[in-house]
Amino acid sequence: MHQRDNDIYASAPLRRLLDEQTRVLTPELQRCFGTHALLLAASGDDAPPALPMLGSWTTLHLKDGSYRGDLRAAADEPLPFLDDAFELVLLRHVLEVAPSASALLAEAVRILAPGGVLALTGVHPISGWAPWFCWRARSKLRALQTPLRLGHLLQQDGMEVERVQRVGRLWPGLTQPHVTAANPLGGGYVLIARKRRRMATPLRLKPVPVRVPPNSQLSPGARRSSAL
Repeated sequence: MHQRDNDIYASAPLRRLLDEQTRVLTPELQRCFGTHALLLAASGDDAPPALPMLGSWTTLHLKDGSYRGDLRAAADEPLPFLDDAFELVLLRHVLEVAPSASALLAEAVRILAPGGVLALTGVHPISGWAPWFCWRARSKLRALQTPLRLGHLLQQDGMEVERVQRVGRLWPGLTQPHVTAANPLGGGYVLIARKRRRMATPLRLKPVPVRVPPNSQLSPGARRSSAL
């Protein structure tokens, strides 16, 4: 089953959808900057987008219950990264094959630095693509997540959802050229969210009484404190 789940992402319809999602995402991600970015993908053929203001990418893909790529890790365990490690985290259809989509989403938020960007792509469950996807992948419809639900989960974890958009063709079999990537009835979606920066806690200064020697002279206009 896992092999079929991964093979579907090499099919022509999903490759077209991935390209259309990338066309929509890339202008938004061009503004991201930092030293580290992470790509979690459902296919080992996926490569991270070229973003000039990001230093380096870590790339992993999910296959047979484990992450492979730049390192190996079990998919049902926490991601092997420190908190706040990445300025950009890109989840490319990986929620559709993860053992727990909500757990992976929470991990993505954990490793995202404050002010960093989380970008998601997937197949929309309320579209003409859903029956085709479930038939080809031999998976159940509940494996597909609505961007509305994902947005609620992200907001609960302290994220600000900046963009949610339907993308791609109406049906998987449509192959006509010059199709606009953004489509209100498209079979895929993109979601962009930003992690809120931590608020600085102001320090409360504790007043310290100043003791003046009994015979000292105060400056003109000064009053003795009652604490003396």
